[in-house]
Amino acid sequence: MVCALGGISANRRVCLTEEPSQPGWWSEVVGPARALDANRFRILSFDYLGGSGDSTGPAADSAAAAASEFPSISSYDQAEVLVRLLNQLGLKSLRAIAGGSYGGMVALAFGERYPERVGHLLVICAADRAHPMATAWRSVQRRIVRFAADCGRAADGLQLARALAMASYRSSEEFAARFGGAPAVSDARFVFPVEQYLFARGSDYARRYRPESFVCLSESIDLHRVDASRVFVPTTAVAIREDQLVPLADMRGLVARLPAARLHEISSLYGHDAFLKESDQLRGIFTAALGSVG
Repeated sequence: MVCALGGISANRRVCLTEEPSQPGWWSEVVGPARALDANRFRILSFDYLGGSGDSTGPAADSAAAAASEFPSISSYDQAEVLVRLLNQLGLKSLRAIAGGSYGGMVALAFGERYPERVGHLLVICAADRAHPMATAWRSVQRRIVRFAADCGRAADGLQLARALAMASYRSSEEFAARFGGAPAVSDARFVFPVEQYLFARGSDYARRYRPESFVCLSESIDLHRVDASRVFVPTTAVAIREDQLVPLADMRGLVARLPAARLHEISSLYGHDAFLKESDQLRGIFTAALGSVG
């Protein structure tokens, strides 16, 4: 059994769902004959505590109210949710946890607290603490959502915050290749190609996720702190050289502090989102890591 965990937008539907229009958040990497082969491993996941899925989360009328009424959530809290799930299922341990972005943070927290319950950690685009520059971007996003909620327009705030977040998920090289065209004119103003992309993604996100959950889990990323020197579970870490949110230096520092770890460095136009997209580059890394687990 391998547990697959992703970013704050991820849920229990990793690769296959009953609804064809919802193939799963990691469907390009996880599934039959993919990098994480569902023919070889049973795949487990869950809805994050505090998220927009079926697990317990903030249910206030606004993000501002949720911030005061719903407790802060840590990566250790998510790790405890996973261990309770294993207990409920009668599973003694996992072969591995494969975690990208926030999921990698949860994997590290689980490895520190429950080392006897997992054989290997696969940590992609996640370090033992958030970089201050990434916290700066997310802090502005949360302020946008809270301000909009106070004005009675929480969904609009979430759209803006997600648009801003998308600009940090991808690489400048990808944006230069895709969005270098001339602006169009709409409603007597210029609309740039990259602007159309960002706000289309923000609008889609705002239709599917709750503003207060976005605030809760975004904050959880920035609260994340683990003691890497106490994570004795063998760990395979993957760094993306173009990642703006988790710089290469942070991943190298994490691996230097981990007692038993190996770092793979790859390049991708997708930047931080490479963990969702780079199936071919991840395939060999996953195979080597999981093949080494007894």
